[in-house]
Amino acid sequence: MTLDHALAPPGISPQKPKSVPSEGSAGRRPLDLEPVTPAAARGARLRNVPRWLRRTVGPLLLLALWQVFSATGVLHPDVLASPGTIAHAGSDLIADGTLTSAMAISLQRVAVGLALGGAVGTALALVSGLSRLGEDLVDASVQMLRTVPWVGLIPLFIIWLGIGEAPKVALIALGVAFHLYLNVYAGIRGVDPQLIEAGQSLGLGRWGLVRHVVLPGALPGAMTGLRYSLATAWLALVFGESVNADAGIGFLMNQAREFFRTDVIVVCLVVYAFLGLAADVIVRILERLLLQWRPTFTGQ
Repeated sequence: MTLDHALAPPGISPQKPKSVPSEGSAGRRPLDLEPVTPAAARGARLRNVPRWLRRTVGPLLLLALWQVFSATGVLHPDVLASPGTIAHAGSDLIADGTLTSAMAISLQRVAVGLALGGAVGTALALVSGLSRLGEDLVDASVQMLRTVPWVGLIPLFIIWLGIGEAPKVALIALGVAFHLYLNVYAGIRGVDPQLIEAGQSLGLGRWGLVRHVVLPGALPGAMTGLRYSLATAWLALVFGESVNADAGIGFLMNQAREFFRTDVIVVCLVVYAFLGLAADVIVRILERLLLQWRPTFTGQ
């Protein structure tokens, strides 16, 4: 028996004490709870959309605005042709074989320049990155030449190599070599010294360390340099094909400029863009194949 039951008179039930409302609870209504959707669930809805579809939304919107401006007269045809006119001009160039032959010649120039520049840039980076003596002999000269605008060397290339294919290829090779040199050199010097010590403790000699430790460690930098080099190669091709070219995509652009054919000019620019995008896709595939050992963050 509790104290309350003991003190209550007979026949009277004890009363429970009333709760005293707190200061903040007066006039408060019960809370209406609403389900909250996590941010991850909202983002999952967008991720369910195919990635290729998400990547095409931006270009399609840009084309739609372009077509609307052209149809309404906001964008004059003399300034920039409409997408429909450009597509018609591109189909005509493909039908008569003009565009395909120009693409083949431009691709050949880029391939030769990329091979020469890549070989020279990688070789100089290996000499400079693997040896302090090589760094003292090579790096200062390369850094000085790198600061010189390579487009400004076109007059010298014309004097030295003439107006044929040689100056165009040399210009592409020069732009490619600097990017590969910088990134391969940085990749070699960025190898973890603890990996070098681990290789030495396992009995690897100098060339064993270079083959099994240094070069694999520098491969990510080399892939980055290759991507920059490809972009520079297409840029150098534009300048190179403006030097007395009689074939190639740049030659088509120069002809179109003389006749104010903005549709043909845009077709050539689109071809440059797609060729550069295809080259970047190839490098990405190479990165996935050669750098499978390196885990990377791919976004959320």
